[in-house]
Amino acid sequence: MEDFDKKLSIKEPMEAEEPVAADSPKVVDLLRRFLAVQQRRAEAYAKLKSGFGEYMVSGGELPYQQLCSEITVEFNDCSKQVLEMESLFLSPDYSRVDLAQLLRAVQAQEKQKLHLTATIQVLKKAGHPSERLVSHENCRYKKPMEHECAHVHEITEAAGTEEAEAEAEYDNALKEAIRGVQDAVTAINEHLEEVRYEIAALEAE
Repeated sequence: MEDFDKKLSIKEPMEAEEPVAADSPKVVDLLRRFLAVQQRRAEAYAKLKSGFGEYMVSGGELPYQQLCSEITVEFNDCSKQVLEMESLFLSPDYSRVDLAQLLRAVQAQEKQKLHLTATIQVLKKAGHPSERLVSHENCRYKKPMEHECAHVHEITEAAGTEEAEAEAEYDNALKEAIRGVQDAVTAINEHLEEVRYEIAALEAE
């Protein structure tokens, strides 16, 4: 009977060891690093907004393109750092899946915000359909200072309706993108507030 008990006990599955959570200072340090990355993102957006404003006034394409390249590098680096932090929170050293999911949610909103910010700038660069500059490449020139404009056409009800529809489509696209950015910013700020609450709770332990 004793031998049977020994055999039975050997076959019983061993209890899985509970992962040991990281100590509070380590978690706080990582969360503060994440907040610092978010501050970098905010500064990059401010720089992008300022640069775009200057571009709309001056029309300097090259400085604006250079700025976009710099901002893209900055955002990519920020995303890379947050992904590394997310992996750390998922690792056995930290075992904080909840915080990893929080960072992932911020990343998703940041991606949406960046995409919509780019959409807004593209729309504003293009301008309202009725205000866009017309190219005269296909026009015929009879005299040096005179030309027959290929774009002059009889104003009809159909043409007016088409222009009005184009204007409405442009306005709706711009409003939708702006609203999307506002929604993303609200969601990001709520997540950052959760991070700050977590830091305060850990430091109070």
